Amino acid sequence: MKPLVAIVGRPNVGKSTLFNRLLGHRRAIVDDTPGVTRDRNYAAITRFDKPFILIDTGGFEPVTENRLLQQMREQSRLAIDEADVIIFMMDARSGLTPADIEVAGMLRRVRKPIFYVVNKVDGDKLENESAEFYSLGVGELHTISAEHNRGVGDLVESILEVFPPSTECEVEENITRIAVVGRPNVGKSSLVNRLLGFERVVANETAGTTRDSVDTPFTCNNKPYLLIDTAGIRRKGKTTEKLEKYSVCDALRSIERADVVLMVIDAGEGVTEQDERIAGYIHEAGKGCVFVINKWDVLEKDNATLGIYIAKIRDGFKYLAYAPIVCVSAKTGQRTGKIITTVDDVMAQFCRRVSTSQLVQVFNEATAAHHAPLSHGRRIKFYFATQVATRPPAFVIFTNQPDNIHFSYERYLINKFREAFGFDGVPLRIMFRGRDKSDSPRRTATTPPKS
Repeated sequence: MKPLVAIVGRPNVGKSTLFNRLLGHRRAIVDDTPGVTRDRNYAAITRFDKPFILIDTGGFEPVTENRLLQQMREQSRLAIDEADVIIFMMDARSGLTPADIEVAGMLRRVRKPIFYVVNKVDGDKLENESAEFYSLGVGELHTISAEHNRGVGDLVESILEVFPPSTECEVEENITRIAVVGRPNVGKSSLVNRLLGFERVVANETAGTTRDSVDTPFTCNNKPYLLIDTAGIRRKGKTTEKLEKYSVCDALRSIERADVVLMVIDAGEGVTEQDERIAGYIHEAGKGCVFVINKWDVLEKDNATLGIYIAKIRDGFKYLAYAPIVCVSAKTGQRTGKIITTVDDVMAQFCRRVSTSQLVQVFNEATAAHHAPLSHGRRIKFYFATQVATRPPAFVIFTNQPDNIHFSYERYLINKFREAFGFDGVPLRIMFRGRDKSDSPRRTATTPPKS
């Protein structure tokens, strides 16, 4: 499991700036991609020697100074409870504040790696003035400028050193890991119990009954599976209870561990913004996804209901247009038998590898039938295509202009691969690389099939 690193601190000390710096780019709002409507405060960081999950605990606006201290205390304690490593950020320009002293007092009683970071140290003058933060009684201060990337590299090296040795085993090729995620009280635990055939987890109408992920191995049709039931992911502003607040982190870790994710939606409530946020996490992690519309039995239906509902799902999750949809009732067992069959189909595609000769033939036919648009008056030439990974399937395409491929042409190629090789139920990744193999590839977002 990837370590969780939490950034805590007062508003406007630069937490989000450091978040973007460690991520490697600024979070951009792009149409038809996950994250347009969700809070982008979680990220899987993979650009360093050791991967980890980063969370920014900022975003609250205090009304009074007392309220500030209350919210600081709440946010910091929640992060401290869940995180493996804590970055406590302060502001060199504002100097040491009562809120900083308050949090530092709590951190003294925590037996976890804590990095005391003074941000906005842009020069020697502020470097000298930041010495006042040593009055907190900490052994080491990291003075940085997240905006100008000053001292951030040294901070990252120090953080990576305290990570425990990786205990992650090689992926067992013959087992399918299924994570069950969704908002609270959509019937995830009931669905888990129905799939297993017995009450493995507590199912209750009270939202938030499930607090931690529960792993259950089982066998179906002589195939091994691992079922992961997760705590419900609530919108950040609604997760005020201590145990619920960071259950989202546990759910995100479960998504990272899974091969296929069952995205459970309440048929009566329909698609919500939080459903879109959760689906965005699944898509960005590159996992197979199956939409499970639960409580289908309580929905008033006519001959057009199913088609209308599927259209709403497709409209709400454009970036997951490849994900199959199953309408079930965990309570009665209606159509729940289709879930494992659908998971098997998605998993087969998730692990599928295409021969290079077949791929090159389809690729050459696609580029010959529809040429890429000119870039700055220059023709884009394609040389070769190969599959470089599975789980999810990933492809590298060699070209003379890897940074100038229009997104519409990327989508065109992805759709051709889907049609030719049956990748109609999983995410695909595509990278463009220059002729010089030392050139770093430009990875695109997972592209949905054409509607």
